[in-house]
Amino acid sequence: MKKWAFVSDFDGTISKKDFYWLVIEKYFPEGQELYHKWKRAEMLDIDFLSEVFASIHQEEEQIIADILSIPIDEHVPSFIKKVQENNGDFYVLSAGTDYYIYHILKKYGIDNVKVFSNEGQYREKNVYMNIDETHRHFSKRYGIDKSKVILELKEQYEHVYFAGDSEPDSHPAAYADITFAKDALQDILKEKAIPCVAVETFEEIEAYLRSKGVLL
Repeated sequence: MKKWAFVSDFDGTISKKDFYWLVIEKYFPEGQELYHKWKRAEMLDIDFLSEVFASIHQEEEQIIADILSIPIDEHVPSFIKKVQENNGDFYVLSAGTDYYIYHILKKYGIDNVKVFSNEGQYREKNVYMNIDETHRHFSKRYGIDKSKVILELKEQYEHVYFAGDSEPDSHPAAYADITFAKDALQDILKEKAIPCVAVETFEEIEAYLRSKGVLL
């Protein structure tokens, strides 16, 4: 069994802006109402994202440029290197799509990171998600069940740390050894009585792990 792994959500955790918000603001103003419909639980997460991502109507070159404009937590690249230098493995776990995640990881020269997410591809001027209902991580609501991924990793590692920021992250948080919670996830976990470490940046996460001797 390996020693430890750090698993992070992407949108709003590694990145400072959700890709779906970028699409809504630039190309799909109707998505504002769709967003509220989703938040009222009148749509499944995967249906909301699929409709937004299929409403871009731009050449791939423009979509990639938009993706690369998304700001990330500036400390993430060095944090990932620190994890790897200290015999940890780093994973990205997202209920969005790997299409934009891979572009951003490449931009920052982030290597040796496995991405668990919904497979995405550019097609007909939009981004489409390929959801495999037979996959072992399948979730009807999110496309990917983050809890299943964390539980699977816990069979491979002595310790699994997790970072997230929103409702989908509350489910895997119940199984991680330590969850670092940003933004809305802090209150959600408090309501569910799931312990967490409240943070705003990866710099704070690194400081915490150093204080516990996980990082040297």
